[in-house]
This record gives sequence, structure tokens and C-alpha cells, in this order.
Amino acid sequence: MSLKKDGIIVILSSPSGAGKTTLVKKIAKENSFKISISHTTRKPRSNEKNGEDYYFVSEGEFTDLIKKEEFLEYAKVFENLYGSSKSKVIENLKNGKNVIFDIDWQGTELIKKKKLSFKLISFFILPPSKTELFNRLRNRDMKDKNIVEKRMKQFNEDINHWKNYDFVVINDDLQRCYLEIIDFINKKVGNLNCNFDKDKINSHIEKLKS
Repeated sequence: MSLKKDGIIVILSSPSGAGKTTLVKKIAKENSFKISISHTTRKPRSNEKNGEDYYFVSEGEFTDLIKKEEFLEYAKVFENLYGSSKSKVIENLKNGKNVIFDIDWQGTELIKKKKLSFKLISFFILPPSKTELFNRLRNRDMKDKNIVEKRMKQFNEDINHWKNYDFVVINDDLQRCYLEIIDFINKKVGNLNCNFDKDKINSHIEKLKS
């Protein structure tokens, strides 16, 4: 699933806990995508590895990278900084390798504003319900109830950005969600007509907000 010349950029965003990281890893593994590994000042979770899930750095190191203009995009999310390395991403794309991003709406907007000369396809992932989202957050090595509450409060703000994405998928079944994403990527790469049911998504959003 690669173009004959440059690679493509695929972005997955979602409210925290909707499953985008799992989807990114599955897409990368099964389709030979390169994952853009972000730098972050957040502390690693128990199951995360430096250089594999994120590059975990101090605020000072992150600030130095900003000054050196090393980031394609960076943003502050839940009091932590996240940024995507520019040089490695561009190198992969120029070598015909597809790159997939696991970033929030702020980072997505910044990358779009760069107007890079590579095909870009963006996806917004929604949880099946607010209850399911809460359970995922609670079980994801988040023993601190304050963190879960902060992320749930941010939820209503985050989902408002779905209209700025090419495609929106409800992650109620991982395999089905994955196949929908791959189908859409293939159609976009092949310049075929592809769409999603915006009325259905809008109705789902309203249920999530209630």
C-alpha cells in the first residue's frame, strides 16, 4: 500500500482512551508503515519502552529540540509536551515509506498548516460509548482518579474537532475499525470516491456528549 514515489502521511487522532495507539500499531505492523515516535515529557507507563512507544525526555531537553526546530509539530496535552521529529519523518517519506502518526487534534492542525508536499489522510477515532471510554482509561494503568477525571472532562472538547478530519470511525470493534481505515486509505491513494456517514457520526457524537 505505498505510492510509487513518495510515501503518504496517515494521522490517527482521538479522545484519550479511544484506541488510536492500538490501531496505529496494528496498521504499522500489517502494512509496513513507519510509526512516527513522538518525544514527550510525560512519565512512561509500566508497559511502555523508551524509543519504542515514545522518546521520554525532560522539559529542558524538549525545549532544546524546539529551539533547534527539530519538530514537525508539538503541543501541550494534559500538562505534558509531545512532539513529532521532523527529519526522520521527511526522510522516510522521501524514501517512499508511509508514515503513521498517533497525535491529537492540535498536532494534526499544525502538520496541515505546514502544507507538506506529501499526500495526507487523517482519521478521527471515536469510542463506542462514554462508559466504555471511562473503563478503558480506568484500566489503562491509571490508578490516579484525578488523571481519569481530567481526561473525561477534556473529552467533550476533543470530540468537537472530528469535522476537521477526512474520515471518522467508531472503534466498537478493533478489527472492523482497522479494516474501515485500510479501505479508506486504499481508496484515497487510488483517487477513488470514498466517504463516511456524517449523519450517523453526528448522532453518535450527540449521544457521547449527553
